Amino acid sequence: MLWTAIRARSFCTSPVRSQNRLKLALIGQSLFGQEVYSLLQQQGHKVVGVFTVPDKDGKADPLAAAAEKDGTPVFKFPRWRVKGKPIPEVVEAYRAVGAELNVLPFCTQFIPMNVIDHPRHGSIIYHPSILPRHRGASAINWTLIEGDKTAGFSVFWADAGLDTGPILLQRQCAVEPNDTVDSLYNRFLFPEGIKAMAEAVSLIAEGKAPRIPQSEEGASYEGIQKKSNAKVNLAQPAEFIHNWIRGHDKVPGAWTVVDGQVVTLYGSSLLTSPAPEGQPVEVEGAAQPGLITDSGLVLFGADGNAVQVRNLQLDSGRMIPASKFFSSEESSSIELTEAEQKMAEEIRAVWKGILSSAAAIEETTDFFKSGAASMDVVRLVEEVKLRCGGLQMQNEDVYMASTFHDFIQMLVRRCRGEDREEEVVIDHVMKEVNNMTVKMPHQCFINGKFQNAADGKTCSTINPTDGSVICNVAYASVADVDQAVFAAKEAFETGPWGRMNPRDRGQLLYRLADLMEQHQEELATIESIDSGAVYTLALKTHVGMSIQTFRYFAGWCDKIHGTTIPINQARPNHNLTFTKKEPLGVCAIVIPWNYPLMMLAWKSAACLAAGNTLVLKPAQVTPLTALKFAELTVKAGIPRGVINIVPGSGGLVGQRMSEHPDIRKLGFTGSTPIGKQIMKSCALSNLKKVSLELGGKSPLIIFSDCEMDKAVRMAMGAVFFNKGENCIAAGRLFVEESIHDDFIGRVVSEIKKMKIGDPLDRSTDHGPQNHRAHLEKLLEYCEVGVKDGATLVYGGRQVSRPGFFMEPTVFTDVEDHMFIAKEESFGPIMVVSKFRDGDVEGVLSRANDTEFGLASGVFTRDISKALYVSERLEAGTVFVNTYNKTDVAAPFGGFKQSGFGKDLGEEALQEYLRTKAVTVEY
Repeated sequence: MLWTAIRARSFCTSPVRSQNRLKLALIGQSLFGQEVYSLLQQQGHKVVGVFTVPDKDGKADPLAAAAEKDGTPVFKFPRWRVKGKPIPEVVEAYRAVGAELNVLPFCTQFIPMNVIDHPRHGSIIYHPSILPRHRGASAINWTLIEGDKTAGFSVFWADAGLDTGPILLQRQCAVEPNDTVDSLYNRFLFPEGIKAMAEAVSLIAEGKAPRIPQSEEGASYEGIQKKSNAKVNLAQPAEFIHNWIRGHDKVPGAWTVVDGQVVTLYGSSLLTSPAPEGQPVEVEGAAQPGLITDSGLVLFGADGNAVQVRNLQLDSGRMIPASKFFSSEESSSIELTEAEQKMAEEIRAVWKGILSSAAAIEETTDFFKSGAASMDVVRLVEEVKLRCGGLQMQNEDVYMASTFHDFIQMLVRRCRGEDREEEVVIDHVMKEVNNMTVKMPHQCFINGKFQNAADGKTCSTINPTDGSVICNVAYASVADVDQAVFAAKEAFETGPWGRMNPRDRGQLLYRLADLMEQHQEELATIESIDSGAVYTLALKTHVGMSIQTFRYFAGWCDKIHGTTIPINQARPNHNLTFTKKEPLGVCAIVIPWNYPLMMLAWKSAACLAAGNTLVLKPAQVTPLTALKFAELTVKAGIPRGVINIVPGSGGLVGQRMSEHPDIRKLGFTGSTPIGKQIMKSCALSNLKKVSLELGGKSPLIIFSDCEMDKAVRMAMGAVFFNKGENCIAAGRLFVEESIHDDFIGRVVSEIKKMKIGDPLDRSTDHGPQNHRAHLEKLLEYCEVGVKDGATLVYGGRQVSRPGFFMEPTVFTDVEDHMFIAKEESFGPIMVVSKFRDGDVEGVLSRANDTEFGLASGVFTRDISKALYVSERLEAGTVFVNTYNKTDVAAPFGGFKQSGFGKDLGEEALQEYLRTKAVTVEY
């Protein structure tokens, strides 16, 4: 009948008027009681009296306030019994209202049995456990302390025992690994309990309410825990320690002795990854020292597993982040300006309005010791936001600064920006290039900090223009991946990102896009020297489209929602079914080297907009723009742990990502063989969701009725754009026989005009291939083509100059069985086959004779022919009289062995969301 008072939250449901209406007496209190009262009123029942507690400090209980507003008779008896005997005038006042049923949603008073049994239908009570388990006053706490896998509540018929009456109805839910009293109550016990109380009354009104005797088998009774017996026994497995801490959070608070100090522990979670590095600290009774880390206090159980605690309350009553344990001494007070003093007085008035029983608000006045409850915390936070221009605050901030002095100091520091996390230290590599100084991070980015790989290994990243070393970049290990995943999981489950209003999340992504735009020349320069992209192309496409992508998905953040679904009703009951779209959790993203920043943006923008956190592995040969991007996320205010960048090898870092049990989704762009291996690893590990954008051999069909000049220009772009390192590049051209020779002649003539050279030169058309191994592969590809009998019309050789340059190349007379007709080059190699005039079906058959299906194209003036061909081509994208025209709003992805899943557009969001169906009977 009694449980810990939890923070307030609103609840509403559609009113359904009951055909059989009862006269009800509501006996109880709290927001829970208020919501039950309101719902019963909406359903047409007559509440003839509300019996609740007296006003506290001049404030009415929420149930009393709601009833008084409606004009319902309200009685505020301080007690119903004296020395165990009913008070006659109280009982008489109750009987006078003429109730047919007593409803006790939450009651802290002892109600006499002559009141319980008086109504025609008796009395029903809500209890937050699955009776007969956890009878008594702290049921929710003990559900967690005992490590129950299932929680729930019971609505039962009151009798003379303690929570022993017959069961009317019960509901249950799964207990999640890191559930707390708060989360369990807010997620299930509060909203579903309100509906269940109303449902119980309806069943009674209709004469359908069961009375199921409680079994004594499995029955348990636990009393209210006290601070004196809430000390943690650390000689237990980690899971038992975790359950003990979360079962006592917030009242009375599990405690232990750390470094000789008594501390109360709040915000526990089980560590599923290796414990991060930290400063050892002695913990009384523990088998090994704890660790103070950037994320909190790590406690080790007797089984060697670990628990992380987020916040500590010191013996003085002061609450601190556990990560700040060694710097928890009182910081010196800051001196307030005149304007800040005025603000402090305004806040003092707010405190006085809430704490009406306090004679005065002194510097030492403690918010909670002066009588404030969870609803008062909400009010204080909202009042401060209103007076301080929307300053960001959380309820937890009040718990962390509960005295007026500490609260004002915290508030002023926040207004000044002084309480922001310590500035991120970046060991930049700086280069004077492209008429600017570029500053490039080169370390792993994990949990908001740049740091070396755990084993200290590095790898050189090479400038393909001349083969020189740009810098050495951290070469991440499995330990780094585990640390990054842990940070992302923490950020998702307990950090501000998971609690953030979607519109606020969108604002952060807009801010990030603005910063990318401010740094676009620097980003394009880094992209150019690291990947060989021509600077003008890097500026417009690599960086420009990345900015557009983040802005596009920023706009989606507050537009993600489910739907309502009409379903078959089981008369006489009614049902409401709706869906919810939820983020997946920690997502892994593995990107290729051809568009380092743009591929990052295509995947991570949708991932973040959906509310996930991420761990991203850039290509080993092009990590620098991803790390610069990480720096900009810090400036944008993205909370730490939300984005983590771990450069390294695919075989080590990528493989660990695909196997990691805490990653729920992996998005990959790369080769088909690697995609298959990733899919297998993801299935064998934890069946994580996968999206794959893999290889292509995109056909481009050019009919004789095309606009020739445009077809030549577009076909060259289809092949040579970004040096041919383009996933949707036209891997094979089919040119109608009557225009074949003219087409080839024009292409070769245009190639000869192309300028090959330094990608930073604004007049350069064609830069170096991405890295040496790829250049060598392309040269070998050309050798195979010649050996198979194709005609090398132009190119096929390395350009005689430093760096990894290759001549744009053209092959003709390519037959369907040849290697170069079937395999992707991923380079500046045009592979041309002719087809007979008018043979539409034949050329379609040849174009579709491939296991790939990423993109395709057709050039013709005949719109009917164009639409027919586009319908028949087996590819995720079809270009008609254009090519390479992608847009952030249009979905992008392949068919067959080119993968599945979409980047860009609304469809991309679905790759990073899950759909939950909810059905409510009313």
